[in-house]
Amino acid sequence: MSSKPEQKEAHQANGAVLPAVPMDCLASPDRGQLVEPSSFLGPDGVGVEVVVLESRANAKGVREEDALLENGSQSNESDDTSTDRGPEPASPFKETSFSIGLQVLFPFLLAGFGTVAAGMVLDVVQHWDVFKYVTEVFILVPALLGLKGNLEMTLASRLSTAANIGQMDTPKELWKMITGNMALIQVQATVVGFLASIAAVIFGWIPDGHFSLDHAVLLCASSVATAFIASLVLGMIMIGVIIGSRKMGINPDNVATPIAASLGDLITLALLSGISWGLYKELESKAYVNPLVCAFFIALLPIWIIIARKNAATREVLYSGWEPVIIAMAISSIGGLILDRTVSDPNFAGMAVFTPVINGVGGNLVAVQASRISTYLHMNGMPGESSEAAPRKCPSPCSTFFSSDVNSRSARVLFLLVVPGHLVFLYTISSMQGGHTTLTPIFIVFYMTAALLQVLILLYIADWMVHWMWGRDLDPDNFSIPYLTALGDLIGTGLLALSFHVLWLIGDRDSDVGD
Repeated sequence: MSSKPEQKEAHQANGAVLPAVPMDCLASPDRGQLVEPSSFLGPDGVGVEVVVLESRANAKGVREEDALLENGSQSNESDDTSTDRGPEPASPFKETSFSIGLQVLFPFLLAGFGTVAAGMVLDVVQHWDVFKYVTEVFILVPALLGLKGNLEMTLASRLSTAANIGQMDTPKELWKMITGNMALIQVQATVVGFLASIAAVIFGWIPDGHFSLDHAVLLCASSVATAFIASLVLGMIMIGVIIGSRKMGINPDNVATPIAASLGDLITLALLSGISWGLYKELESKAYVNPLVCAFFIALLPIWIIIARKNAATREVLYSGWEPVIIAMAISSIGGLILDRTVSDPNFAGMAVFTPVINGVGGNLVAVQASRISTYLHMNGMPGESSEAAPRKCPSPCSTFFSSDVNSRSARVLFLLVVPGHLVFLYTISSMQGGHTTLTPIFIVFYMTAALLQVLILLYIADWMVHWMWGRDLDPDNFSIPYLTALGDLIGTGLLALSFHVLWLIGDRDSDVGD
């Protein structure tokens, strides 16, 4: 490298540092499109040639564009070599409906089978004594399952981004990034788990007016311990997946989030069931165990806070990332209240096994759409900028689902995946004799109607919410998915309960309820 002034870093645009290059690089065919060089005077009066890349994308957008292109996004050579751009930015990648569906299908099925496994587990454990006599545990189920989407998926996104921009290349950087992010999710998991137990106690007390201190402490210990251990296990899995993906030359963005979605529900629900059952057994003979467990995990909070504060990448999230997580927990808890009121009713047989499936599928699909819209906006500017790519704050349903842009196309593809996906999952549940119910044609019609309506509402809300957050200078990657997955839990549980109630009124469920 030359030591001339023009080879020093001279420009920073949209968060990406662009070094000035000498004039002999202008003719290089493998470089990006360049504008005319401009002359500046350095501090010693010597002219400096500065060449600025004509790009409106920030660092995240450039990395994601490269990753998408590497993974088979269809583009034309004429787009790559064209130098005649209009005032509106061209789409950085061309995707057909078939290519979108093909890329989404495998992660969608993988995550869906994870929710089926979680539903089968809930179908079994609902008959345990702790679920019968401490029914508020059901209120914890959507809140803690949603916590996986709020913490593990955002962890996977942060670590994948860090890996793609070279912040995990050296052992020192890798260790710093791992410890900071693991400490951060332990803080979030402990606090949100504690708040979820308080919400479960309140929602359980309001309908009946009955309060038990022993049950309240049991809920607190079970929720905090489950959230802590599940986040620890899933966080370690995510770190291993991302490190392994980098070594194998695979983009971590394409594998980390589906694995988090597929394993998160099953691991969290299994831990909640096992921990609450064990603590319930100790309630009569060793009542002091529950408060000790709760106090132990809360006492560890200062340690995790100190570790997270030392990392610049996690310090900001430690201070500002609470609002979406806590509000999402409260929304999911309302869905848990619906589950608690219906799961023990014989007329709602099957709610336990189908609730994680319909909620998980809806949440995963809307998370994909929100991520795609956010990526599209990032490629055309920065949050808060008035960009031509984000012209509307309250889109019409027609513009969300029937326009010609790539986000509308992906919304149609995701919506069309609902019916075939749920048919596969329903067949799997029926083959494993889960749900204590027979899959009659009228039940399938009502179930599919609820699932389609849930995803339709979520995709429209995602289109509005991501653009709205973008206009308010909020990064949708960090704020939109917790809200959307929590709304998916609430809408899915509510529509499923309504479908079961209508089926009971018309008499379809009377002959289908098993023992």
